[in-house]
Amino acid sequence: MGTQHYDWVIVGSGFGGSVSAHRLTQKGYKVLVIEKGRRFEADDFPTTNWDLKRWMWSPSIGLKGIFKMSFLKHMTVLHGVGVGGGSLVYANTLPTPKSEFFESGSWGDLAGWEAELAPHYQTAKRMLGATHNPLVTKGDQVMKEIAKDMGREDQFHPTEVAVFFGEPDKKVSDPFFEGEGPDRVGCNFCGACMTGCRVGAKNTLDKNYLYLAEKHGAEVLAETEVTKMRPRDAGGYVVETKPSFGKAAAREFSADRVILAGGVMGTMPLLLEMKEDANGLPRLSDRVGDFVRSNSEALFGIISPDKGENFSKGVAITSILHTDDHSHIEPVRYGEGSGFFRTLLSVHSPGPTALARIWGALVAFARQPVRWLRALTVNDFAKHTQVLLYMRTLEGTLRMRLGRDVRTGFRRGLVTEVEDPSQAPSAFMKEATDLAERFADKVNGVPTTLVTETLLGVPSTAHILGGACMGASVETGVIDAKHEVFNYPGLYVIDGSAISANPGVNPALTITALAERAMSLIANKHATPTINPPEKGSDPFTEGLRVG
Repeated sequence: MGTQHYDWVIVGSGFGGSVSAHRLTQKGYKVLVIEKGRRFEADDFPTTNWDLKRWMWSPSIGLKGIFKMSFLKHMTVLHGVGVGGGSLVYANTLPTPKSEFFESGSWGDLAGWEAELAPHYQTAKRMLGATHNPLVTKGDQVMKEIAKDMGREDQFHPTEVAVFFGEPDKKVSDPFFEGEGPDRVGCNFCGACMTGCRVGAKNTLDKNYLYLAEKHGAEVLAETEVTKMRPRDAGGYVVETKPSFGKAAAREFSADRVILAGGVMGTMPLLLEMKEDANGLPRLSDRVGDFVRSNSEALFGIISPDKGENFSKGVAITSILHTDDHSHIEPVRYGEGSGFFRTLLSVHSPGPTALARIWGALVAFARQPVRWLRALTVNDFAKHTQVLLYMRTLEGTLRMRLGRDVRTGFRRGLVTEVEDPSQAPSAFMKEATDLAERFADKVNGVPTTLVTETLLGVPSTAHILGGACMGASVETGVIDAKHEVFNYPGLYVIDGSAISANPGVNPALTITALAERAMSLIANKHATPTINPPEKGSDPFTEGLRVG
């Protein structure tokens, strides 16, 4: 099969890739989006996360779902796969970071980011259908009690989420894009946002940015993984691919310009591999893989054995409590029946060593053996468990590199390194533990965390960021303020890898806004764009641009 040529090839269909595909298609370009995961319709999602084949991603053992866990030395990473990227599995929330984010890190001096990104945040909210969660759940009530106890009631509020509420389970024609988008169904608060929305209410990217991109000409090639890249003799780049599973032939594509948008866990291995390849991208900055960070998270599962408790109803995250100027906590849920994580949980037991943590777990169990036994044997784990997600803006960074087998020299995948252990992400934060214990006391429950934290002291994150950060030069960053890779014109990184400081909040909206800004700097393919006035009530960012 001959090499097909495109104006732009986009690797990944998450928030950066889908935004880019839509805006470039609007501007008249021929666009190909390559996604290693599958395309999902509503009925393709699992009914619970016990259906591992449809929920988890590990195609080598037959798992072809939307969720992947990657276990690294210094961090356990939870991330998404599929057409629509992380939007398929994320928790819908769309917060804007505080001012400090825009002024810190390697990008802080490159632009007046807060002011410059403000209109793009607004566009992103309109496109993603941001609205306030209308339902108060048991978890929200408990969180409000904690806010009152702390004297911070004014810092507690419902989340802004990417969900179509409408009337529960009622289908309506597109309510967002003047009929240009797909039909939608009102949310029924089943709580299954993170296992894939089978209702059709979650505003995933395949219902907005990516849907519009495909409708107007973008091509999406699913179940395909990019393996290599190299500069093209005639200009631009050649992208080599292989099927994610099955025995289809490898293929290659060429493009004038390429966007890497596969998230940290997709973009980092590719860039690191290509930097080592003399025929790939050897002049990449030595900063590739540096300044990888999370939102400094702590994840807890508070299990309450009391009869009648049901924490599973609502959208994935329903409220937020800002505990101080740089920290907050959110109640999170899975839908009824989704109890897979009970197999990976252990007693929450902070401590400096594995022995201390194991001893602490035994002591905690001994203090309340009946409550623990009842909690660990609840019938429906999701109904009886409130997940708590704590985040803060304080920094903790590490490096990603390619691991090699010392005997064979073959690549073994991503590994993490730290120069200063005190700067590494931490699994245990005193305030987070205090908040989890407060919540547990109020619901007669027990606090748990992933067993990797108790045994290994390794923190978990659903928001892996950085590794291809912005800088003033190739010595200080991988990309410039326009997201273009130093030394490789026409190659861009527009995903979580480009986040160059800790936002301290769920990053989906920020990635979307950054992609909007990056695409606003790309000229139309044709020289004389004509701007038609949008019809009343339409979004000028989606309806007004017509390329002449």
